[in-house]
Amino acid sequence: MDKLSGYVTAKEMAEKWDVSVRQVQFWCSDEKIEGVVLFGRSWAIPENSQKPTRTVNTKPGRKPKWNQASEVTPLKHRS
Repeated sequence: MDKLSGYVTAKEMAEKWDVSVRQVQFWCSDEKIEGVVLFGRSWAIPENSQKPTRTVNTKPGRKPKWNQASEVTPLKHRS
């Protein structure tokens, strides 16, 4: 992709945010990053974009799944 003023590629943003290129592409397609533009098969991302924060979709009154690990009883090994 030719260099657009003020924009970077998904690969460049993945290196900046220390995540995979595929994760950045998912965020772009899910509109989690503001101002992205799709040129053919490549995403143009504004240089000053903020890394999306993780949101957990849970039902009211439930704990997120990743917090339930502390409540799991350890397995007993068979002899």
